[in-house]
Amino acid sequence: MNILDRYIGRTVIGGTMMALLVLGALLAFVDFVSEIGDVGKGDYSLVDAIFYVLLTLPKRLYELFPTAVLLGSLLSLGALAGNSELTVMRASGISITRMARSVLQAGLALVMIVALIGEFIVPPSERHAQTIRASALQQNISLGGQHGFWAKDGLRYIYVGRVYPDLYLGDIDIYELDETKKITRIVHADSARYINDAWELTSVKRTAFTVDGVVSESLNKDGIAELLNPELFNVVSVKPGNMSAIDLYRYSAYLQNNELDSSHYRLAFWIKVITPLSSLVMLLIAMPFVFGSQRTGSAGNRVLVGLLLGIGFYLLNRTMNHLGQVYGFYPLFSAAFPVVLVAIAGLFALKRVR
Repeated sequence: MNILDRYIGRTVIGGTMMALLVLGALLAFVDFVSEIGDVGKGDYSLVDAIFYVLLTLPKRLYELFPTAVLLGSLLSLGALAGNSELTVMRASGISITRMARSVLQAGLALVMIVALIGEFIVPPSERHAQTIRASALQQNISLGGQHGFWAKDGLRYIYVGRVYPDLYLGDIDIYELDETKKITRIVHADSARYINDAWELTSVKRTAFTVDGVVSESLNKDGIAELLNPELFNVVSVKPGNMSAIDLYRYSAYLQNNELDSSHYRLAFWIKVITPLSSLVMLLIAMPFVFGSQRTGSAGNRVLVGLLLGIGFYLLNRTMNHLGQVYGFYPLFSAAFPVVLVAIAGLFALKRVR
């Protein structure tokens, strides 16, 4: 990577980070104001509200990333044009194609950043946020572990390692105590699903502690009428949009293997895969506006153009996703069509720039 690539890359990435910071701060403030209404309910305090907003911020930034790329690139590249730096580059024999390549190289770095945020930061932070909020508003839940939570039911303490949609749990441990608070039995299950008003556990291992010793047994399946209140998972369950791509793939495979409808989760999986590429598409949209006229307009005009284009792309994307669910389009098509369509339009516009 030569000096030109580094200079343009720093400019684009710096502009994107600045736009992301401003947009993220605005939405964080709005979220905090909305949480103020719940402060005082149960044990939900002002500190809990602040932590909740901070933990949900990665998801906000992930959703805002394509728009931030569009606004940041319009402003940063527009500043280069306004300072006649792009004109100097053209006069030095650097073609628009060469400058576009430098911009897209920076875009690849941004794609890696947003992919890492969506895969490794958003899912655990969202789980922590939901559990902290639930633990303050509902007294029988408390945060436990990186992905799970604890629940208390009488003399039973229940740990759930993973919570999936549709009342499907993974990695469950049940500790049963007697009146003297001594453990009488431990039950572990690989998974549990709420079916016909009861919980069905799979791959169950029981260990009972009696006066005669320790007794262990293993079962393929076991039913428990009362494990956890299903209404609890309205606040702690993980929505498809908050799951990692790996978890979405595994859960989709589970649904398919059990002959259940998996289209919603396969669509969420492909959206998770395609979303980082939206950053590159935003750059393709921005470059024709900046490179097409070296006498660029004001920063306010560029922001207005960016907002309109970003809103248009967002509406097209969401509309296509919903149409895909309603009419049963192939999930990959529903997720990729808006990105591919806008990318082709951006490439066509960029090709017409001289």
